[in-house]
Amino acid sequence: MSTFHGLEMARQALSTQQSALYTTGHNIANANTEGYTRQRVNFETSSPFPSASRNRPQIPGQMGTGVESGSVQRIRNQFLDNQFRSENSTSGYWSTKSEALSRMENILNEPSDTGLSTTIDKFWQSLQDLAVNPENSGARSVVLQRGQALAETFNYMSESMTNIRTDLQTQIDTTVNDANTFVDGINELNKQIKNLEANGYDANDMYDRRDILIDQLSEIVSIEVSYDNSHSPNKRVDGVATINVVNDVGTAISELVNGVEGTKQTIDDPVYDTVESLSVVEAVNVNGVDIMNSSGSLKGFIDAYGYADGENALGDYPETIRNLDKMAYAVATDFNEKHANNEGEVSFFEVDNPNNSIGAAGSISVALTEGSQIIASSNGDAGNGENALALAKVFYNSNNDDLDGASIKDFYESVIGDLGVTAEHANRMTENTGTLLAQVENQRLSVSAVSLDEEMSNMIKFQHAYSAAARSMTAMDEMLDRVINNMGLVGR
Repeated sequence: MSTFHGLEMARQALSTQQSALYTTGHNIANANTEGYTRQRVNFETSSPFPSASRNRPQIPGQMGTGVESGSVQRIRNQFLDNQFRSENSTSGYWSTKSEALSRMENILNEPSDTGLSTTIDKFWQSLQDLAVNPENSGARSVVLQRGQALAETFNYMSESMTNIRTDLQTQIDTTVNDANTFVDGINELNKQIKNLEANGYDANDMYDRRDILIDQLSEIVSIEVSYDNSHSPNKRVDGVATINVVNDVGTAISELVNGVEGTKQTIDDPVYDTVESLSVVEAVNVNGVDIMNSSGSLKGFIDAYGYADGENALGDYPETIRNLDKMAYAVATDFNEKHANNEGEVSFFEVDNPNNSIGAAGSISVALTEGSQIIASSNGDAGNGENALALAKVFYNSNNDDLDGASIKDFYESVIGDLGVTAEHANRMTENTGTLLAQVENQRLSVSAVSLDEEMSNMIKFQHAYSAAARSMTAMDEMLDRVINNMGLVGR
């Protein structure tokens, strides 16, 4: 072995410790960068001398030749990544659903002094007052005004529900566009990573950018991520990513990105259809495969907005709109039946389609124009208020075929009760999944995030190692100087 080999070992040690210091500085500089994963230089012993072989010189053992830097590795736990993305999809679904239900609760606004239940009670009270004073013009005017207030409340609720559904449709379209943007970004990063690693470069920072996009995509749809590093001899790298959409039971149903082949699929624009006079989502396809059953914020928007199930419109808002229509239709038909009990008498309420409840909440209105048109008497006598009393009982009469045998008041209370239970469950699941997501994220950060204390400690460690290597080089230089310049001078 050459005498100068000591200098080479010291030089390699200086270079290796210097690369570790550079990586430590890179970690510190990105301590507050979102999505950054701390990196570490893997030290490896260089090949010993002589190399192990059948014809090696017959000397005892092998001599170490120093250290060299291997790969610059990201410190990341793939299991925690997969767990985070799974929880992110679930949390995205429930948070979206909870928000949509919260907006519905704000519209119905129960219990309150301005909700539909209070409006019904005031209308009922005005009819009771009219039954007592059937000839009182003021009582008749109050009944007419309270009837108009009831119709306007139905109209407001129906219009507000429709407006929110329009917003939800816009959010569905935007969410699909966002998902496609993430898919495009992941595919482009895959190509750049493959080109870099094929030429022997590290792509750690590109991995971080890709992981951010994958995390954002996982909130929209549930995904399964696999990696292939066959293009790189370094087994510590992730390589290119392949992403599949999975359904609610975790089975892959469609491929979004194929990192090995460098291809991607586009999530098609949602297919809408009209069911029960409502626009609903019929399908969201990727290469002809429907991905609507994949958990995530997209499914949360669709479940709230409404989706087609054969000839039925299912979903949170379609169901509530249908119930409001049934109520408005029952109010109009039952009230008119009691009010127009004499031939030729005008109806109290009117709806656009008197033979069907669809759209009744949005179209119900008071047909009367004056209080004197209200039929309070059952036999035409001036002081008779029995018909006004019968009108008041409409809201509490059970066995209503249009309302599944319930009274108007009981039916509405069941609607509010069901909404409360559903919203409470969504809020609870949002809180639970959010807590689980935060726990997994904290675990992931404990592995991958930059700790300034740890990096400062590493910096001191590498600095001392660098100084020791420099001192070793100085010692070797002094030894060589003694051999070259001060030996062989005796006798001169």
